[in-house]
Amino acid sequence: MTAGAHKAAGRPAECMRLRFRMWTARWRFLPQFLVIGAQKSGTTSLFKFICQHDQVRPAIRKEVHFFDGGLDPAVDTFQKGPRWYRAHFPLKGGRRRSITGEASPLYLFNPLAPQRIRRLIPDAKLIAVIRDPVDRAVSHYFHEVRKGRETLPMLQAFKAEEERLAPVLNTADYKHDRFLHASYKKRGIYWEQLERYFRCFPKSQLLVLESESFFSRPRAILKQVFAFLRIDAGFSIPDTRPRNVRPEKPAVEAGVYDYLAAFFRPHNQALSALVRRRFNWR
Repeated sequence: MTAGAHKAAGRPAECMRLRFRMWTARWRFLPQFLVIGAQKSGTTSLFKFICQHDQVRPAIRKEVHFFDGGLDPAVDTFQKGPRWYRAHFPLKGGRRRSITGEASPLYLFNPLAPQRIRRLIPDAKLIAVIRDPVDRAVSHYFHEVRKGRETLPMLQAFKAEEERLAPVLNTADYKHDRFLHASYKKRGIYWEQLERYFRCFPKSQLLVLESESFFSRPRAILKQVFAFLRIDAGFSIPDTRPRNVRPEKPAVEAGVYDYLAAFFRPHNQALSALVRRRFNWR
């Protein structure tokens, strides 16, 4: 059987599973925690690690993309409603207390997400993993090149970002291709994104992690995460291998790091003032 035939054969079963989950949505959990971002900062690894805890029952997929409307410009998943969202989580029940959650890294960047989350799950624990924005932007650029969505040279793409994004931001078109894929610098202005969440949630509900510390000391950071989620902080997960990390580092053209470091310097200072923490970034 060809790959296409296998895919087609699986569709009826997939449709039946979705129907069952929709029928039983009222008896399913809403998530108690969300990993909200940032993209290219370790959200996949963090979510996979959290889900190894024996008190965590994960969503059927890591990225549900409900509160941001999804990645398909033609489909707004938020309009599918809470019942559709609930269908992605486990059924309630079981003797031991357990929690569930998901990780959609666009939630941090999308301006609509904080208020939407507050309306549906106001008590949710929120986790943001943020990475040196210079390294994050470079990694993001190479990702878009690999996907065939970026054709400009790196420094040119970074310098063209404001002009590219201006019409999208002016119309609040947060599902536009440029907002999703050409936001190399904008996604690294963390103070702006976190401030939106702090306007909707008390700071005690949002844990901000530094990506570099997370990867260098995963078990220590996980202990902090588990305590934040109010599950057994002493639980030791069996596997802390990084996920979705590319070992190779392509060459970066001259001037890129200096340009980005100068751009992000005032934004990093604003971030430090907001969260009252210094970051060892460029």
